[in-house]
Amino acid sequence: MADLKTLANDVYATISKRDLDGFLDYIADDVIEHEPPPVPEPLPGKAGVRQWFELLFAAFPDVTMTPEDLIVEADKVAARVRVQGTHRGEFMGIPATGKSIDVELIDIVRVNSNDKVAEHWGIVDDAGMMQQLGVMPG
Repeated sequence: MADLKTLANDVYATISKRDLDGFLDYIADDVIEHEPPPVPEPLPGKAGVRQWFELLFAAFPDVTMTPEDLIVEADKVAARVRVQGTHRGEFMGIPATGKSIDVELIDIVRVNSNDKVAEHWGIVDDAGMMQQLGVMPG
């Protein structure tokens, strides 16, 4: 098994380059997503991950994800990640605002024996993001 801290850093760096195909190389075809994306009828598995990131990259074309803490335990990585970007396209029904976001998320991923992300759990500061976009009071 690969060094999971290095693998996690590589995954977030690939996302920050908005290299969707490169990012998806890290994802198992049958990945189990425990945090369904806020889209109508998300697709299962890797197709659903692609669907979510296509929406994210369209809405925040300069999005970056920077891991600030990584904790490894057996086949799992827990990450505290800073997400930054500019809202340039529709996101969750919200028209582009041109405003910047700077929020934190917590990801937990299980990596399989092929060094692919097999499961994902995540929590993002949606309320903070909505406040920064100006669509929810502070």
